[in-house]
Amino acid sequence: MDQIPRHMQEPPLPLFNGGTAIRPPPGASKPSYLFDHRQRLRTRFMEGGAQALPDYELLELVLFRAIPRQDVKPLARRLIETFGDFGRVVSAPPHRLRQVTGVGEAVVIELKLVEASAQRLARSKVMHRPVLSSWQALVDYCHMAMSHAETEQFRLLLLDRKNALIADEEQGRGTVDHVPVYPREVMKRALEANASALILVHNHPSGDPTPSEADIALTRQIDEAAKLFGIVLHDHLILGKDCEISLRSEGYF
Repeated sequence: MDQIPRHMQEPPLPLFNGGTAIRPPPGASKPSYLFDHRQRLRTRFMEGGAQALPDYELLELVLFRAIPRQDVKPLARRLIETFGDFGRVVSAPPHRLRQVTGVGEAVVIELKLVEASAQRLARSKVMHRPVLSSWQALVDYCHMAMSHAETEQFRLLLLDRKNALIADEEQGRGTVDHVPVYPREVMKRALEANASALILVHNHPSGDPTPSEADIALTRQIDEAAKLFGIVLHDHLILGKDCEISLRSEGYF
């Protein structure tokens, strides 16, 4: 019998679970090599965690659910090349994601589900807990929620007498370099929530968290207004892409 040319031979099945070959389930329409690749990624993830995979392979795992019968590696690489890393992919606005070739509604939904899950988990680590003793967790949560946004957002974090976070509210969205904030509205919300302290947070889509003169003036106005009602303004955080500035630490108020 003639030998099958090497380029036509099917690659051998990988061995898992003590040497047992995992084969595609009966009736599976995916090519065996695709099934094998997905099994290898899942096994590496379960054995080594997310750190065992580069960003594009972790993204592949997410895309498997949205695109069950297609090689998603090219799409994962396109997304990483377009947005930069895994975090920026899942945080990208839906309209930007749809501009990438191969991204349909199922992919957008899957990525936004990952983003929402990550934000919910991060939020659970700071809500109703003393924020001054878990400051880094609070900063991480704010970065996850805001730092990848393409327009400025302003959040108001409300604390009780024990400095536990009782509310996290988005007060406004603006343009790429401005968001309208009114000290009167900030104080009104703080009094409604019976807050004893505040933390202000907003992002700079440019990536540079350096405060503007307007940022500094607004912070001082809110600080002065808060003192009239016996409310403490702990800080105003400005978030860049990968860093942040504390106006309190920098001595601006």
